[in-house]
Amino acid sequence: METEKGESKMPRIMRMVFGIIMIIFYLVLGVIILCGMFPQLSGSFEWLRWVGGVVIILYGLWRAYRQFKGIDPDVTTRY
Repeated sequence: METEKGESKMPRIMRMVFGIIMIIFYLVLGVIILCGMFPQLSGSFEWLRWVGGVVIILYGLWRAYRQFKGIDPDVTTRY
């Protein structure tokens, strides 16, 4: 599990797994909101449920794109 520099790959793998879990979380949460599982959140504002669900799904897709294209900044090399 050591790289050429003597650093462990574990933080990178853990970030990747966490990123995938968060992608799944956002997509599922967006679908749940669109299905109306939380009617108390939108109340009489039905449009809020649709806008919120779509925005959360789009954010999940954006995270997926960044994760799989590899354009997420590497936080371990910043400091």
